[in-house]
Amino acid sequence: MGLRWRKGKNNMPKLNINGTEIDVEDGTTVLQACEQAGYEIPRFCYHERLSIAGNCRMCLVEVKGMPKPIASCAMNVNDLRPGPEGQPPEISTITAPVKKAREGVMEFLLINHPLDCPICDQGGECDLQDQAMAYGDNSSRYDENKRAVEDKNIGPLIKTQMTRCIHCTRCVRFMTEIAGVEELGLIGRGEDAEITTYLEKGITSELSGNVIDLCPVGALTSKPFAFTARPWELTKTESIDVMDAVGSNIRVDSRSGEVMRIMPRNNDAVNEEWISDKSRFVWDGLRSQRLDRPYIREEGDLREASWDEALNLVATNMTSTVPRKAAMIVGDLATAEEIFSLKLLAERLEWKNIDCRQDGTILNKEFGEASTLFNSTIEGIDKADAILLIGANTRLETPVINARIRGRWALGQVQVGVIGADEDLTYETHHIGHSPADLSKLGDGTSGFAEILRNAEYPMIIIGGTALQGEDGVNNLIAAAKLAEGFGAMKQGWNGFNILHTAASRVAGLELGFVPTESGLATNDIVAQAKNNQIDFLYLLGADEIDTSNLGDAFVVYQGSHGDAGASCADVILPGAAYTEKNGTYMNLEGRVQHTNRAIFPPNEAKDDWAILRALSAAIGKPFGFNNLNELRTQMYNSNPKLAAVNSLEKADSQEIIKLASKDIGELSNETLPICVEDFYDTNPIARASKVMTEMSAIKQQSAEKATGTHD
Repeated sequence: MGLRWRKGKNNMPKLNINGTEIDVEDGTTVLQACEQAGYEIPRFCYHERLSIAGNCRMCLVEVKGMPKPIASCAMNVNDLRPGPEGQPPEISTITAPVKKAREGVMEFLLINHPLDCPICDQGGECDLQDQAMAYGDNSSRYDENKRAVEDKNIGPLIKTQMTRCIHCTRCVRFMTEIAGVEELGLIGRGEDAEITTYLEKGITSELSGNVIDLCPVGALTSKPFAFTARPWELTKTESIDVMDAVGSNIRVDSRSGEVMRIMPRNNDAVNEEWISDKSRFVWDGLRSQRLDRPYIREEGDLREASWDEALNLVATNMTSTVPRKAAMIVGDLATAEEIFSLKLLAERLEWKNIDCRQDGTILNKEFGEASTLFNSTIEGIDKADAILLIGANTRLETPVINARIRGRWALGQVQVGVIGADEDLTYETHHIGHSPADLSKLGDGTSGFAEILRNAEYPMIIIGGTALQGEDGVNNLIAAAKLAEGFGAMKQGWNGFNILHTAASRVAGLELGFVPTESGLATNDIVAQAKNNQIDFLYLLGADEIDTSNLGDAFVVYQGSHGDAGASCADVILPGAAYTEKNGTYMNLEGRVQHTNRAIFPPNEAKDDWAILRALSAAIGKPFGFNNLNELRTQMYNSNPKLAAVNSLEKADSQEIIKLASKDIGELSNETLPICVEDFYDTNPIARASKVMTEMSAIKQQSAEKATGTHD
């Protein structure tokens, strides 16, 4: 009897689940079909983003005609046999045999589980607890001694209690399939089976913390969060991550005015349900090195000051400075609201030396909006069949995007070429060359990867920040556009030209036009002129990644949340709010607008950054036309309508890239493209204030020294 006898509408397989007939897609598992019909199926090993393991057997269901219950996660609906007269296969999920089978499985799972729920950090959000209550029996027949398993030390991030492990292997499959770092495995057989790391070493993936969420029991928990709070004690706030430009969706859990942990939220279009280790564990840095009151520097030392005193001193120096000798630089974590407010201030003072590009890139909307965005979108990676990385290390700059690329590569559906440093990206790559001049190998076809790009239906070109810095940045941008056009990366419904940003504030800053105009100076020129005493006033809005070692005699104002490089050289410090302490707007690298929501309030006298700038505008006698956040946003949306389209994505015109490709370029540089992110755990003031990130950075450095033999 063939499949044709049980097709429903639109030629889809038809099933009878608990007496109800439904149509499902080809390739659907029985578990997915049952849930589509509205019946919950318990599971431990199954996860929709991982391969099928069929380990736990908790998802048992009855199928008419089969002698015993089947594991629904591992059975495809296309493999089910119809009835003797072509009736749809009958599946039962609520019968007595199914109930008894699940109780038996649960009984076996609990044989060796220590049942230490009162002291387990997973308590309150444990799948084993929930399913034992819902599907287990109320007694156990076993009184033998439970086995014990030695705990493993897998680094400062993940706490292990391996006696609790039920061998679902979710962690092993995640590390192998998603993270691409095969450092967890299952060894031994039967009673001696256990999950462990190879060679007893720590996990080196930038995504390792996601196994904490995947673990259905308390075997893998957060080491920094251990024994600090129960889930029901925490206030949960949905927000956005700012550790990179992806805009990963997160949940901030807080208690008594402190952030206790950060968890991922599902968003298939952005981060799926993963976040990087920096995004997850940086929360302890929100408490350290905080700026919580204004400071003024007198005779080389900082002293506490009142807000009125600090603002009046800043206002006096602002108004007395010649516009051409004044400058403003925006940092990587700023919201659109504060960038908009600072630009208003610059316009009223007629200052031209403004920049939001701390890293010195040449990105500017003068070449069109498409020349500043990740145009293919993050989801577009799932369509790509050839990807060229130019000066980009996606593993360190955007780990979540790197996981998407690896997932596509693991299916054998994409090949990746690299121009720049030949680093381990967790998947195989074609290394074409180290410098922008090697782009010519693709243009003239001397590289084998040129043929791969030419034959690709959906080619992607991803340009990193290091290729866009300095005098050669414009040449490299145009050269990349020429390649994109030459290999057919711009077509109906597809734009394969992409910029890989690393700063959360960058795209919004470019959208708001916070870049030098006319004769204005960019970041590198501002810093250089400050060293030569040609800049008298410098306003740093969270800008800590510039060279602050010598800014000459400039009067430096630092507005930010942490005492980092910018605060160390400042004459006046204005304490602002961190991203978990304010309602703000961010545009991710695709141009997707998202909001952070306040989880806690800023410490002591620190204030929202836009409110500080509004107060400063009043102090200089040029007050803004808004008094609260809603009024500010209304004014910002009127001048920049794209920022009002929250949680939506408006794609830029690909014709802008074709126009860019028509421009003439000079000779491409033979210099090796530098690494954009040398230390993944040390990229912003919050990360540098985090003890956990500092420890991870030290471990990474030691590992690198051992690998190269440069340690003492």
